[in-house]
Amino acid sequence: MATDFFDDIIKNFETKGEEYGNQDRNTLKLFKFKKKTLNVKSFKTPNIVNQIAYRFFRKSKAQRSFEYAKKLKKLKIVTPQPIAYYEYTTPFFFKKSYYISEHLNYDLTYRELNNDLNYPNHEAILRAFTRFTFNMHENDVHFLDHSPGNTLILLREGSYKFYLVDLNRMNFGPLDFQTRIKNFARLTTHKSMVEIMSDEYAKCLGVEYDKVFNLMWEETKNFQNKFHRKQKLKKKLKFWKSYK
Repeated sequence: MATDFFDDIIKNFETKGEEYGNQDRNTLKLFKFKKKTLNVKSFKTPNIVNQIAYRFFRKSKAQRSFEYAKKLKKLKIVTPQPIAYYEYTTPFFFKKSYYISEHLNYDLTYRELNNDLNYPNHEAILRAFTRFTFNMHENDVHFLDHSPGNTLILLREGSYKFYLVDLNRMNFGPLDFQTRIKNFARLTTHKSMVEIMSDEYAKCLGVEYDKVFNLMWEETKNFQNKFHRKQKLKKKLKFWKSYK
């Protein structure tokens, strides 16, 4: 039975499966099931404060990922097919959680567009991605982790299909203009890409290009400044820890 298979891969997650992708924060593994490949994400055990919060007050990242995936699909915003989520708890603490979805064999992510400005059909893909983001916003979806690695792109005979992943941080409700434009801030440092996205989003929204570009570029620079300040602070903390 499928349930027995899922129980087994979660129970033996450390020793079974094929490691996949970036393993820095959480662990991803692939498992074969019948003719499908499953993608299982193991979220790291939260700190002690969040162990209490997730046990009694908040939904786990795995549960949110599963529920948000279901909600996105109802809105016809695609994401790899959600299958299940698992949680391990004690009477007073939350420990581990896992999110299981179908694995998607994609062609690229937004990151490739960042890394290669000469990627074939670069501008067409970027404009299609912007229309996809506009459609999210029109459906009252605020994807808080809208960053280069979290949109998988399939190329199909001149058309492009976008799949959202890493779903545990989302808000749902009407987005004002500033929130919409700020949602692009984490995507790129390239001014040329911001110009294209601003142009396409302005057309979608029916507003002047300058209104969109000025805010999108400002928010992009603000995000980069905060990011680099954080990185410098982390380096200083590491230095003082090693010095002690």
